[in-house]
Amino acid sequence: MAEYRLTTVWRIDAPLQQVYEAICRPARWPSWWWGVKDVVELEPGDERGVGRLLRYTWKALLPYALTFTIRVVRVEPLAALEGIADGELEGTGRWRFSQEGSITAVCYEWQVRTTKRWMNLLAPIASPLFEWNHNLIMREGGKGLARLLGARLISLVHE
Repeated sequence: MAEYRLTTVWRIDAPLQQVYEAICRPARWPSWWWGVKDVVELEPGDERGVGRLLRYTWKALLPYALTFTIRVVRVEPLAALEGIADGELEGTGRWRFSQEGSITAVCYEWQVRTTKRWMNLLAPIASPLFEWNHNLIMREGGKGLARLLGARLISLVHE
């Protein structure tokens, strides 16, 4: 399996609480995040959301979609969210939130392996395209979140 370690940092001129709440409601992401085609809650989890199971379908410009589930394993309100992915992608996704004055920083770390045979076969030559596709979706997420909140996206960095 091909492995990817992708990090994106958005800096948005919006209150931490608003940013966090928007990220905590993934069923609404398709309305503001280009590339998110569908999010379905399969299991609710506990009162904080730990154990929650969601199925995501993503599609950007390359001619494929990816569907996978994420089980929420960690919730630290206004600070961090973490989930374990399974399906066409397997691994870990982590959101970290912080506030610097009026600016909220959102860091997303995505450490995954692809499970689609064709993606693994093409990975030696296509990995840069797969990463580009991911970065495009994350760029659109930052722009969409800023629009949703009536805020300004200060910066977006892919590490």
